[in-house]
Amino acid sequence: MGIDIQKHHVKKGNRTAPRARTPTCSCWSSCIVSSLVAQMRLSTRQFSIAYSFRRPTARPSPSPVIVVVGTITDDVRLLEVPKLSIAALRFTTAAKERILKAGGEVLTLDQLAMRAPTGANTILLRGRRTAREAVKHFGMGPHKHKKPYTLSKGRKFERARGRRKSRGFKV
Repeated sequence: MGIDIQKHHVKKGNRTAPRARTPTCSCWSSCIVSSLVAQMRLSTRQFSIAYSFRRPTARPSPSPVIVVVGTITDDVRLLEVPKLSIAALRFTTAAKERILKAGGEVLTLDQLAMRAPTGANTILLRGRRTAREAVKHFGMGPHKHKKPYTLSKGRKFERARGRRKSRGFKV
């Protein structure tokens, strides 16, 4: 009996070239396009509204358009959202509503390419790679504080010796 390989002779499902043509051949456009094409699902970095405002480079006197090749997410810890112009791959609904309510602007990357083909008055930002929950499990050996992969999440599973001082020791 052979093994039935499901993806045998199946074409690559992901895009290998950008869908939209770049209006110019500028470095900025090629930087955006390369990050779009080479971006894996694993390395898509989420970026919160609060983080985009906290960046000191994101607040010069003529407010630039903040460009993120990824998802803009809402942050409930930020009580008031300032007026921002953000261009991103996608937005969560809550983030989009809060930006528009503050009088800001929500742009797609295609709209941004038409408005600023050379990348003038834009800041390209990206989120943290380590923000994903899966990264907590990475790392080898003791004293790395890596999170165990557990199926049972009860009180007695992976929470006793080595995890609490009251149970022998804590790493």
